[in-house]
Amino acid sequence: MAQGMKRLGMPIAALLGLALIGLIGTSWFLNRDALQRAVEAQIRAVTGLELVVNGHIDVSVFPGSYVSFHNVGLKGAATIDPALQVDVLTANLRLLPLLLRRFEIADVMMLRPHIQVVRDGNGESNWTPFVETIAKAMKPGAENQVSFSEIRIQDGELNYEDETNHVSEKLGDIDLSLAWPSISRSFAATGQFDWRGERIDGSVSAGDFLALLSGERSGLKARLVSAPLKVAFDGTVANRTSLMMEGVSTIDSPSLRNALRWMGQAPPGSGGFGRFALKARANVVGGSVALTNVNVELDGNVAEGVMTYANNGRQTLQATLAAGNLDFTPYISTFRLLASGQRDWNRQLFDLSSLSTTDLDMRLSAARVTIGPTKLGRTAFGANLRGGALALSIGEAQVYGGIAKGSFGVARSDAVADIKAQFQFIDVDLQACAGELFGITKLSGRGNLNVSLMASGSSPFGLAQSLDGTATLTGHDGAIAGFNVEQLLKRLEKRPLSGGGNFRSGSTPYDNLNLSVKFSDGVATAEDIRVEGPAAKITLTGTASVPSREYDMKGVASLTGSASGGKDFDLPFVVQGPWDDPLIFPDPESLIRRAPAAAPLLDAVKDRKTRDAVKSVIERLTGVRPAAPDAAAPAPTSAPSAAETSKSN
Repeated sequence: MAQGMKRLGMPIAALLGLALIGLIGTSWFLNRDALQRAVEAQIRAVTGLELVVNGHIDVSVFPGSYVSFHNVGLKGAATIDPALQVDVLTANLRLLPLLLRRFEIADVMMLRPHIQVVRDGNGESNWTPFVETIAKAMKPGAENQVSFSEIRIQDGELNYEDETNHVSEKLGDIDLSLAWPSISRSFAATGQFDWRGERIDGSVSAGDFLALLSGERSGLKARLVSAPLKVAFDGTVANRTSLMMEGVSTIDSPSLRNALRWMGQAPPGSGGFGRFALKARANVVGGSVALTNVNVELDGNVAEGVMTYANNGRQTLQATLAAGNLDFTPYISTFRLLASGQRDWNRQLFDLSSLSTTDLDMRLSAARVTIGPTKLGRTAFGANLRGGALALSIGEAQVYGGIAKGSFGVARSDAVADIKAQFQFIDVDLQACAGELFGITKLSGRGNLNVSLMASGSSPFGLAQSLDGTATLTGHDGAIAGFNVEQLLKRLEKRPLSGGGNFRSGSTPYDNLNLSVKFSDGVATAEDIRVEGPAAKITLTGTASVPSREYDMKGVASLTGSASGGKDFDLPFVVQGPWDDPLIFPDPESLIRRAPAAAPLLDAVKDRKTRDAVKSVIERLTGVRPAAPDAAAPAPTSAPSAAETSKSN
């Protein structure tokens, strides 16, 4: 066996020796000018580009077989500026043909190439001739058959200019390998490059490279991975008259907000748009993308449905999605109607720039929706954003234990927002509804609320100043917290000057509540406010300032005859002060007139100054003080002692 191997090894060694001698001899007698012309001809035949050599040329046959051109350019026959400039272009030669004095390129390596891609208004580029030429050279039986099937790029740079869309991009530090093996129809490109400060790792493979270059249908797999964004596609592609792609697409990003900024898009608002993932069946035609079987996740919200995206001069997104749980809190967390302390409207200016970047048409349904503290049940709503105007419509939403319907619109005029809102709340919990919408926490029961409002301003405070519209409320089986009208009226009926110390405690139950308010320039005027309880009734007139969030109202509380022993008892009262903690006190003159001892004294004083002085003394005794003009009333003093009450009566 050993002898057989020895006999076999001798011919192989001899053959290798002859090859080595042939290489050495070839290097001595090589016609370097012929080699240079042959390499230039093959590059021109494959690429369709003329090779312009401005530097020296290195030729090596042994130990390595290659030709290196320094400071070269590749340009089309009809162009002046080179489409490609290379510091060093090296063509590695095939060994066996070289022994037979034939010069065939095995592969090409470009060191520090500078690639210039310019796209004109017709969609053609300065690289179109190269694509057409290489497609012809790859066809079986072509006159200039492709002789090399790999190009490697090291430390390259690409500049892209789109004159029609005014797009200019730059890719740097390109390390790329382009391969189309002659034994198959496939094509593969793998490598890395820098774009906008991020390193991108990419790969592209085509099942039929000739079909891909000719615009015919070919299988395509693509993957781009970077820190801000990961994109993958697996399907088919064609480019007969326009680009067409069909297949499964996936997108993943740890922060959609950062990814949009990286791609040069202004993210909407300043909250949310974090973790993002999308998987869908994509159909691309030109600048339009249709997505079906969509599964999308954003900030923990997961939805399914269909989407379409178009970028024909203006970005347009349409979507119909369904979800289980949706939480919109991240997107409104930075939008505050009230300033810190909850006593004044926020005066921070609106940022309306996001209303002008994209057109949106979305239909969304969810089993449960969370918007800050508000919890909604099954909800169906739509959003339309076009030309800087946003329109939201709620077909039906389960909220506050009832149903809500309505619409909300925002139109942008420079830095000013024009707001229109129309809502209906049907059979809702009034305590939750009034508390979350208007900051009023003293109302309970169930009822219906209709709101139609308009406002214009550059901040929430500006909107409050210009508020116009109407609001109506009908409630039943509830209570108004902060005072007990029945107990107070019964006490004051017996002892009118007993004081108002307990006037702001307890609650007043009601059977029916009717409220009708008209808004004009931020002032709400009561047109009809009636509260009807089992033992007492209340009517109110006056105004409430929306910008200052204060009441200035008068009312009459009536004790029914059945509750007062057969005789009605009416008591005027005043409501003044902030919405969340108003001052409520009875009219002092009415109390004085009801007191048997004080009323004659008040009537006996004819002089107005003296009359006011007597009235002031009685007010101090009763603990009731009306508010000063144009100012919130101070809190009532404590009730007088039993001795004082006895004396005053």
